[in-house]
Amino acid sequence: MGIADYLGECCSVPRINRVKRHKQFQTVEMKMRIDCEGCERKIKKALEGMKDIDTVDVQPKQHKVTVTGYVEPIKVMRRISYKTGKKVEPWPYVPYDMVAHPYAPGAYDKRAPAGYVRNVEYDPRAAPLARASSLEQRYTGAFSDENPNACVVM
Repeated sequence: MGIADYLGECCSVPRINRVKRHKQFQTVEMKMRIDCEGCERKIKKALEGMKDIDTVDVQPKQHKVTVTGYVEPIKVMRRISYKTGKKVEPWPYVPYDMVAHPYAPGAYDKRAPAGYVRNVEYDPRAAPLARASSLEQRYTGAFSDENPNACVVM
């Protein structure tokens, strides 16, 4: 045993085994401008090299890209934006029956695909009129047909 081996044993730093967190299976929906079949090919080619991608679905008429797999949404969006040079944003629309007031200003969007409106549930700046306050809900509930204690005058 040489001096180098002896010093190596004395001065060694204990190894810490880090536990890797497994990524969850996710569906990432993005909105981006898709003009032609070339754009569609560019998107698919940009995602070819990424690991753990299960499927890539491009819908050019809706300007929508859906990626499923064990991926992180931010990394997928950055990769597409970097490789294609186009602006990528999370899919901002939800089916219109998921929003309480789908035709309120801010929720209704002319550019949205058929049957979709903007998701205003989580963005208070997007549409203050799309969400009813507790006072409004109380007044509308007082005169509703489903309320057994509703006003008899009505």
